[in-house]
Amino acid sequence: MLNVHKLEVAYGGINAVKGIDLTVGRGELVALIGANGAGKTSTLKALCGLLKPKAGRIDYDGSEVTGKPAYHLVRRGLAMVPEGRGMFPRLTVAENLAMGAYIHTDAAAVARDFERAYALFPRLAERRTQLAGTLSGGEQQMLAISRALMCRPRLLLLDEPSMGLAPLMVQKIFEIVRTVAAEGVTMLLVEQNAKLALETCNRGYVMESGTIVLADAAKALLSSPQVRHAYLGE
Repeated sequence: MLNVHKLEVAYGGINAVKGIDLTVGRGELVALIGANGAGKTSTLKALCGLLKPKAGRIDYDGSEVTGKPAYHLVRRGLAMVPEGRGMFPRLTVAENLAMGAYIHTDAAAVARDFERAYALFPRLAERRTQLAGTLSGGEQQMLAISRALMCRPRLLLLDEPSMGLAPLMVQKIFEIVRTVAAEGVTMLLVEQNAKLALETCNRGYVMESGTIVLADAAKALLSSPQVRHAYLGE
């Protein structure tokens, strides 16, 4: 579904991503792990159209989309849950969800999408009239994921979904990630909790200083001495 070839992303004179290759097959759940500053978020922003690549090629769902704007990619079924959640703090939970559904005009189908979001996260149903800026961090992450699902993505990019959350909330978020993946949504997950990411995903990539240094099945990466030493604290 997603094929990335020799992708480069630069900020001014700094090359954040240095010619990486990456693939995500239809129905896969793939992890991209690495330390802060490795280039993971820059990669996701280039893939979803928020950054224009310096070089390389991005193919999505059978055609090249390199440099296409985010609004074009959302309409083609590619959505992102950003690091930091990106709430509209002065809009309610329901209004934030409605923003995720803006590309759809079938009112009955959108209503079903709302019901699905509230079924996945009952806490959001309880707070549907509450301003998003007053939610807890975990509730905001629930809302960010639900808002992305409102556009009915076929490929979902998640950037650090566990960041700043309590352990019980992290487990809840990852349960939903597994549920959504089981429903057929393809995912590329950037996550600092390398152990949890690799336990959740089918395959993984390890990124260091803008390059991919390891790529393998998630189980193989979990047992790799290099990964265990650098990212699992062993």
